[in-house]
Amino acid sequence: MEHDNESREKLIVSAKKEFLEKGFEKASLRSISSAAGLTTGAVYFFFRDKNGLFGAVVDEPVQKIMSVIKEHFAADTEVSPEDFTHSSGDHDDFADALISALYSDRDAVLILLEKASGSVYENIVDKFIGMMEQYNAKLAENYLVMFPDKRVDEYMLHWLSHVQINAFVHLITHEENPEKAAREIKSVIDMLVESWIAHILTEKE
Repeated sequence: MEHDNESREKLIVSAKKEFLEKGFEKASLRSISSAAGLTTGAVYFFFRDKNGLFGAVVDEPVQKIMSVIKEHFAADTEVSPEDFTHSSGDHDDFADALISALYSDRDAVLILLEKASGSVYENIVDKFIGMMEQYNAKLAENYLVMFPDKRVDEYMLHWLSHVQINAFVHLITHEENPEKAAREIKSVIDMLVESWIAHILTEKE
């Protein structure tokens, strides 16, 4: 069992390097297994196929990111409308937690964002955007309870959901230092919160 775990880990380490260099489509299972000192049969034994191996490389950071986003969504959407606030200060903990999740294995996240073409993870950013759009729609519903004279600007809600996710994508793909990233994202979030408040709700026609 210990030998199996060691062999599996060697394949994951080797695969991470291969995916980071060549991307999913061009990555070679033969090269991965050879670099790990194993045969391609070991890849099929542990992971079934290339998608399974790719998943082993990126699944842990994906689950961490999903967990942080879902926890933040649950905390905000369970607040009653009369107590609901949407200040930038409410989001500092979320930003710190998401930066921590993103940078806990930055190489794997970069593979996920930049090298996933052809894999089952190819449209992962769209999935995150979809989650953000659902969350923003729920927040907008809370606001409408307090402001019945307003309506949701669906276009702005959709657009800002893209901007919110892409802000973090841009950060992790351009900034190597997690401490600097954590500092820089705070002003970005301040801007996003202000934009949310100013543009998601509009006067009824």
